[in-house]
Amino acid sequence: MNGPEIHVEFAPELQVFVPRARQAGSVRAATDGFSSLGHVIESLGVPLTEVGALLVDGCEVPFAHVPTAGESVTVRTVTRPQKVPGAPLRFLLDVHLGTLARRLRLLGVDTAYESTDIGDPALATRSAAEQRVLLSRDRGLLRRRELWAGAFVYSTSPEEQLRDVLDRFRPELLPWTRCTACNGLLRKATKDEVADQLKHGTHATYDVFAQCTACGRAYWKGAHHEQLEAIVERALEESRSNG
Repeated sequence: MNGPEIHVEFAPELQVFVPRARQAGSVRAATDGFSSLGHVIESLGVPLTEVGALLVDGCEVPFAHVPTAGESVTVRTVTRPQKVPGAPLRFLLDVHLGTLARRLRLLGVDTAYESTDIGDPALATRSAAEQRVLLSRDRGLLRRRELWAGAFVYSTSPEEQLRDVLDRFRPELLPWTRCTACNGLLRKATKDEVADQLKHGTHATYDVFAQCTACGRAYWKGAHHEQLEAIVERALEESRSNG
């Protein structure tokens, strides 16, 4: 696009996507008289999954608005908590977010996860087929048109990732109800039912078990339970604080 320019001001949260906007908070962008404002924003590096309201000279416009020379555009970030229409809130995570996936499942959040790289088209297609919010740090993936819904994961820290996702979407938390390995639902199980998965020490020490109804994996309050309990309690406390 090499036509007349518009002035684009980004919300602070979005400036991470536009390096040249970080100091002034705004950039000048060329228009061609045909491309939508949404296309212009994406061409500057910002996934539309992260964009809330678009204002042109103070008035809200849709992504399809075709900008003209001299317009002043304000790009806001998504409103929190973000409401996702349609299916019950559930997620799909790409191959790089395995720890986040396990922590969301620990909290009882319906979270699909691909442990191998199945490719961007397949991920976007699954997001649409199952109506799942795709979480990723890949901006290109979040720009795919077949995507049903998506969100950029801003941090590389699993703790911050979890906090941000819970704050943004406010999913219902039902800790200890899902398998962290496959996302299946857990049920109470007797020691005899899971005996083939227990080592001698575990068999002698523990009496309370759960088992995944999908993959059959057994769970008990083992050596890492205190660490998991701390993650759960922190998430529940933050959820209560967020109202």
